[in-house]
Amino acid sequence: MALPTPVGKQKEVLVLPAEGHFVVLGTAGSGKTTLAILRAAYLADPSTDHHGRTLLVTFNRALVAHLRHLQERELDDVTVENYHTFARGYLHFRGKMARDGICDHTQRKALIEEAVRRVAKGYKPHPFFERHLELFSDEIQWIAQHGITTAECYETVERVGRAGARIERRLRKPMFTVYEEYRSLRQACGKDYDWDDLATAVCKELDTDGGGRRYKHVVIDEGQDFSPEMIRSLAKAVPADGSVTFFGDVAQQIYGPRTSWRSAGLNITSVWEFKDNFRNTKQIARLALAISRTPYFRDVPDIVEPRSPAADGPLPTVVTCSSIEDEVGLAVSQAENASKTLTVAILLRKREDERLFTRLLPNSAVRLHRDLTTWQAGPGIWYGTYHAAKGLEFDTVILPFCSSKRLPDPEETEALGEDEATIRDGRLLYVGVTRAKTRLIITYTGETSHLLPDNAQLYERVDL
Repeated sequence: MALPTPVGKQKEVLVLPAEGHFVVLGTAGSGKTTLAILRAAYLADPSTDHHGRTLLVTFNRALVAHLRHLQERELDDVTVENYHTFARGYLHFRGKMARDGICDHTQRKALIEEAVRRVAKGYKPHPFFERHLELFSDEIQWIAQHGITTAECYETVERVGRAGARIERRLRKPMFTVYEEYRSLRQACGKDYDWDDLATAVCKELDTDGGGRRYKHVVIDEGQDFSPEMIRSLAKAVPADGSVTFFGDVAQQIYGPRTSWRSAGLNITSVWEFKDNFRNTKQIARLALAISRTPYFRDVPDIVEPRSPAADGPLPTVVTCSSIEDEVGLAVSQAENASKTLTVAILLRKREDERLFTRLLPNSAVRLHRDLTTWQAGPGIWYGTYHAAKGLEFDTVILPFCSSKRLPDPEETEALGEDEATIRDGRLLYVGVTRAKTRLIITYTGETSHLLPDNAQLYERVDL
């Protein structure tokens, strides 16, 4: 399928030099994904003197399927894949990826729990070891995503962009001991990696790899979801005469690091900003802008405030329901009616909530998930999590379960604290809202989530 022809400032971004590091920051709906594809096409164009094999990489597998759907057929020298596919492929090439060598989520959780138990035996009884398992899991993820490999580094590092240092500095030594014990237990099980420390392994291999690089250029789409270590590894993956182009929207960061691209070690040649919103109507954009001005986005570096679009449409609808079952029924009926001529997405905070819809939706409905390999063109229904919908857009978006009891997620609040859970889910809500092109329906039972701005002019309220 043909992509739009770039104009003005977009053209300038596409033909940035083919050597160096470049950052393109935009707001939701500013066309970053289209620009990323066109930038990759320009870098791989065999008619130019800078052409070379180009990697267009993103975090989300569902977005990979969508990108491949948009990718023009003649882009033979452009590879589209998610980061973990790239990392596994490179480590396999280097002989460092054993079969089934990555620890899955369930096993990782059990190993962390055992690591905490073992380390606690070496200390006098202390409340630290009684903390929620999710806190230890989250901290281990943070350590890996920032490429921290020594206790000394961990004990002195500053927490850039974090809601708060939940692990006090005096407790970092036992925390790092838990991290090392977890890694030891994991390796004893034949698991060299988990999904978070793959990037550090790639960095290490690239530092000693004297051979040629597979890709001359790397284009990162939805780069705000990449950890600092992922970005470092991609910068190392290109030769000196190659390029890295980073497309991102820092307001959409939802995977935890919340660290500016500046701290990821990129040697930035140019920074470009795109503020125009081409996706959402002005009514949806106003709600998204109101969310981006809330405390959930405090201390966000490099945030780009969007300009209101010209497209007009109905106000977002907030529907009060009497039960969860009514919310599910409303979402399904609205999706079925709209999907006759439009693309519709039902987006959820938790993966577990998908089962409430699976049996009620038509067989043609597409679940957004990590193994999605093909993209369905034309009208239809998609459903999945806010995370899985990153980078995608739909004519109509339905967001069920936006009540005070479900958003922010109670389990995350208990594990990580109210501030951290509120920030994470506030940004998730921003992602969900900005997926909608023309129509947005939000439902809740009980009281609305405090993550929704308290401004009656932003919504049309309906009682079911």
